Amino acid sequence: MKLRSIAAAAFVALAFGAAAIAQVPQETKPAKAAPVAAVQAPVTPPAAPVLGKQDVDAWLDGYMPYALQSGDIAGAVVVVVKDGQVLTEKGYGFADVKSRRPVDPKATLFRPGSVSKLYTWTAVMQLVEQGKLDLDADINRYLDFKIPPREGQPITLRNIMTHTPGFAEKVKHLFPTTPERIQSLDVFLKNWTPHRIYPPGETPAYSNYGAGLAGYIVQRVSGEPYEQYVDRHIFQPLGMTHSSFVQPLPKALMPGMASAYMLASQPARPYELVQPAPAGSLASTGDDMARFMIAHLNKGQFGAARILRPETIAQMYTPQTKHVPPLNGMALGFYHEDRNGHVIVGHGGDLVAFHSDLHLLPTDNVGLYISMNSAGKGAAVTTIRQALLQDFMDRYFPAAPQNLPTAPTAKEHARLMAGTYWSSRRVDSGFLRMVSLIGQSKVTAKDDGTITVKGMDDAAGAPIVWREIGPFYWQDSTGKHHLAALVKDGKVVHFGEDDDGAIIVSQPVPGWADSSWNMPLLGAMVAVLLATVLLWPIQAIVRWRHGERFALSGRTAMLYRLVRVTALIDLIVLGGFLMIVQSVSSGGLGVFDDPLDIWLRLLQLLCVLGVIGAGLAVWNAVRVWGERGRSWWARTSVTLIAAACLAFVWFVITLQLVTPSLNY
Repeated sequence: MKLRSIAAAAFVALAFGAAAIAQVPQETKPAKAAPVAAVQAPVTPPAAPVLGKQDVDAWLDGYMPYALQSGDIAGAVVVVVKDGQVLTEKGYGFADVKSRRPVDPKATLFRPGSVSKLYTWTAVMQLVEQGKLDLDADINRYLDFKIPPREGQPITLRNIMTHTPGFAEKVKHLFPTTPERIQSLDVFLKNWTPHRIYPPGETPAYSNYGAGLAGYIVQRVSGEPYEQYVDRHIFQPLGMTHSSFVQPLPKALMPGMASAYMLASQPARPYELVQPAPAGSLASTGDDMARFMIAHLNKGQFGAARILRPETIAQMYTPQTKHVPPLNGMALGFYHEDRNGHVIVGHGGDLVAFHSDLHLLPTDNVGLYISMNSAGKGAAVTTIRQALLQDFMDRYFPAAPQNLPTAPTAKEHARLMAGTYWSSRRVDSGFLRMVSLIGQSKVTAKDDGTITVKGMDDAAGAPIVWREIGPFYWQDSTGKHHLAALVKDGKVVHFGEDDDGAIIVSQPVPGWADSSWNMPLLGAMVAVLLATVLLWPIQAIVRWRHGERFALSGRTAMLYRLVRVTALIDLIVLGGFLMIVQSVSSGGLGVFDDPLDIWLRLLQLLCVLGVIGAGLAVWNAVRVWGERGRSWWARTSVTLIAAACLAFVWFVITLQLVTPSLNY
């Protein structure tokens, strides 16, 4: 499952799901702006190689081994289907590094992550065909608990399948560390419903919880546990004998399971457990995934088996929403990735170690699937997948590049775009609001009318330069990747980039949450608190060495010490929360579970003490300023310390470091 937000860089996959970082161009220098009136001569693309097994195998063999080695990735499976047949299915690297077990596309199971959702959407549409589900009905009709409306509007299955139910991200319990911690689907969903931060149908915000609801509806309406339903109505008809949503994986399939790695050069990780199951718990071989792709491309039929009607398949591929025209929109469960003049629908998926993409070209009857069993170095898995699709399209379905002139509104619109943004997909309650602060992106307008976006870098790590080629429509220097903004009443509502705009957009940050001043404030606060704590023992040692007595006494001395204890408490709190968030970078997503609760409560208790201490710091400052004979240093220092303690209170409130509930 892909993480498609700039905040994802801050914590990898707090919620496994759509991935992402910006698309990867080949170069970073902005294309030279052509005169507005210039007419570009049409360019005829070179003749494309024939999409056949021999050429595809040679191309993949030249690309994949080096890509895996340079990215420190253990293994991968790549499958290409065409005209109802497997064109090629290739295994690269190792399913298990220690035993040197190679990847076998027919026998090695990978974890497709959020590609699992395509099976959930397929199951939903099977029940729609049977008249048991209505895509536009209030989902409460099918549930045994209630999802409240927002602004009078209920959630529908169409909202869920287009990722517009309006839910904030839910992180707790997503990655249980042991099988005993796996919750049943109904318990996971009923335990806590994430906050609704948008009205349904209005804003794309990728939601694993929404996918869990869809799977639970399938379970309730069909009368079969979700995992059994998918097995009986999708896996068995398609002959997918090496696939399962069950966790832990059935013993019969475990020998073929690929090991999971952060880096191929590091030890293997335990089998990844994820919930809710309908959002990402699938394990499958490349060969089984080929059967699913062929069935979808063949209008719902594989051999003698039919899993969906042709008209249902067509409905699933039809764009439902375009939140950032003219970028690709969202279909029913699939997002559009159209490029080079060809229709592409697909889905990506990221767990902690496994990373996958599935792409279907319905009008060309071609499918492409890749899955890797390592996170790799930096953004390696993202770069490999994006480059694989783009190079596949450029090789077999080439299109002449469009060298469009720079729009005359470039400078004006660049200035309008400049500012700070955050992802529409974000945690909106509890301490993980910190990620929304850390992960904000900044759009910078350059003098020549181009823009850059913090976090959108090329494969070399250099910022992508975006040049406006139409009203609020930009492209990179390669001409292959695009960014667009929705503007109303002269203000940017949101912007998106290429395929990501279908499921996640970037929104202007409200002033109170803007990192452009909050982060400097945080840095200054930490500096003052740290200096206060460090100088406290240093001053005591200096006095002792010079035989001097502590000049303060009574209540003044007590306030002096309490304020410094407060500074120490504040630093412990910030360090504690930061350690929890940073644990994710090493794949520690399992930390977000019930055992963390006691530590969160302890940190919250310290927060309360810090807030009380801020009041003492202000009282101390008032006293010092009111006392005659106090030095400028004393007055300046108490003022700075009081300001730092008040800043701590600000962050406790805005980042919701203290909450009655421990759901997030």
